[in-house]
Amino acid sequence: MAAFSDPEKNIRQFAIGNNWHVADFGVGSGAYTVAAARAVSPDGHVYAIDVRQNLLARVKHEAERAHLPNVSVIHGDLEVPGGSQLDDRSMDAAVVSNILFEIEDKRGFVREVKRVLRPRGKALVVEWRDSFGGLGPTPRQVVSPEALKALFAEAGFAFEREIVPGAHHYGFIFRRAD
Repeated sequence: MAAFSDPEKNIRQFAIGNNWHVADFGVGSGAYTVAAARAVSPDGHVYAIDVRQNLLARVKHEAERAHLPNVSVIHGDLEVPGGSQLDDRSMDAAVVSNILFEIEDKRGFVREVKRVLRPRGKALVVEWRDSFGGLGPTPRQVVSPEALKALFAEAGFAFEREIVPGAHHYGFIFRRAD
């Protein structure tokens, strides 16, 4: 999906720090997991969480191939409370890329993101701008930028800034407000 969005560039725009602990919610191809693992090296760690075992196996393989021992994969259901299997307030940052359109309980999902973030922890959220003829979400699934901002504000996040993730996506950085 690099033609549509560049995870390495987006992680640089996110500006995560060395030694941070980062949760990648819904790993997809694993590109964000790998980019984040490089950014937090040497002592940081990335937790790649997904309900699909096949994607987790691919991420684990990609991390090993890239010599990134700071990646752990977690089989978790992000649509249930505690489904990430991460401890409360244990992460410095979270990556939420191209997953919200698939989530039925969006409020519950955002509460899970908040639960695992430390106070003032931040979240990078990248979503599809529109439906593009079979790529990404259907028109009914698209989450508008306004709806996304409202969803995160309702959960106790402060909007920090916008990033430019690519022509077909929009991206926001939110900070846990407490």
